[in-house]
Amino acid sequence: MDERWSTEQVRSLASDAAVLRAAERLAEPGPWVGAGAGRGAVWGLCRGGGSSPYRVVVEPAGFDWQCGCPGRQRPCQHVLGLLLLWSASPEAVPGGAEPPGWAACRLAERVQSPVQSPVQSATPADPVAAARRAERRAARVAAGAQELRLRLADRIRRGLADPGTAGEWGEVAARMVDAQAPGLAAGARELAGLTGDQQLAGIALLDLLAAAYQRVDELPEPLAATVRTRVGFTTDSAELLAGRTVRDRWLVLGSQDLSEERLTQRRIWLRGTKTGHPALLLSYAPPGRLPELALPVGRVLEAELAYYPAAAPLRAVLGASYGTPEPGPLDPPPGCRLADAAADYGEAVAADPWQAAWPVVLSEAVPAPGPQGWLLTDGQHALPLHPDTPEAARWLLAAVSGGHPVTVFGECGHQGFRPITGWDDAGRPASLTTATGAPV
Repeated sequence: MDERWSTEQVRSLASDAAVLRAAERLAEPGPWVGAGAGRGAVWGLCRGGGSSPYRVVVEPAGFDWQCGCPGRQRPCQHVLGLLLLWSASPEAVPGGAEPPGWAACRLAERVQSPVQSPVQSATPADPVAAARRAERRAARVAAGAQELRLRLADRIRRGLADPGTAGEWGEVAARMVDAQAPGLAAGARELAGLTGDQQLAGIALLDLLAAAYQRVDELPEPLAATVRTRVGFTTDSAELLAGRTVRDRWLVLGSQDLSEERLTQRRIWLRGTKTGHPALLLSYAPPGRLPELALPVGRVLEAELAYYPAAAPLRAVLGASYGTPEPGPLDPPPGCRLADAAADYGEAVAADPWQAAWPVVLSEAVPAPGPQGWLLTDGQHALPLHPDTPEAARWLLAAVSGGHPVTVFGECGHQGFRPITGWDDAGRPASLTTATGAPV
């Protein structure tokens, strides 16, 4: 407990902007009674609207918490408020204390057991029946891919200037859902929001994917696995973890929460300190709840990962971990030059033509506004920021830089660089995805 989290690490755990604002109002000594820290935990009594204060206990190492409030947010504003107070005000939450009786009881309830994989093995199914189902689905997807190519070709013949019928792409997406090809359906829905050259490029990539699936049995296995995944076939996580895994000390480079239709998607980027390979962990939760997987930026976790099959492996599933996330190095992570980042993305696209972006850490990058938008420069090369980068995130990155070269992690793609995390001179990470109050 000598190592307190930074404010940015705490903010990155908020499920939405509203709960973060409520937590910030509680990040002062006034609402708290008996706040303290020790023996791997932080605790405090928070005065709320009820007759009794809410009892809050947090164990930062494994990010386990308990709060007596009736709120449905995970974690709630009281947990986040206590952590914000702990991170910013050591005098308000003194360390080296002994937990009071109620907090000690909560800590004693935890069952100490080896950390296991979060994935539960599924009940074995009838292999013959499973093979029949897989064969039927493959045939339906192949028919859907053929229909999609015909519809895309018809659209090109009519010309992109033709507005077409209302809801055309929605109808195509529905047909792909019927064909059990959710990846093709998502691609059709995306075309509805594109125009001109962007729509033409989207049509070309979607047609390429459908054509690749029609020849999937002829492709090299890594590329075939990529095509199946892009089309919408899934791989069981337990099956992945039963195969080859990579054990390393993984540095948490960034975290971001995105609203995805009826789900909240959490994206956590890692990089192996030994292998140097990046990894992307995805977890989901229904609206109003926070995905359970939470790894603070800047921490290091020794664990096993299993990569999903792909020509350019990136997405992975977390297996067994050894210990809890530890404080990372005091210095920013090593990065590359801008030209090398573009080359890394080029290699990823050569292996997977549908790869929209690739995670990279840039060093010696200076953010600056330009005549055609913001960009990063290292004195020799320049890389534009992604046009969707919020204005507040751009200015926050500029503030972290102070006009000097800065280390920044993000995704490099054909539309530019999307910043996610920046490091100041002291090696402290700052989340750039919360610059507008949006969830990480």
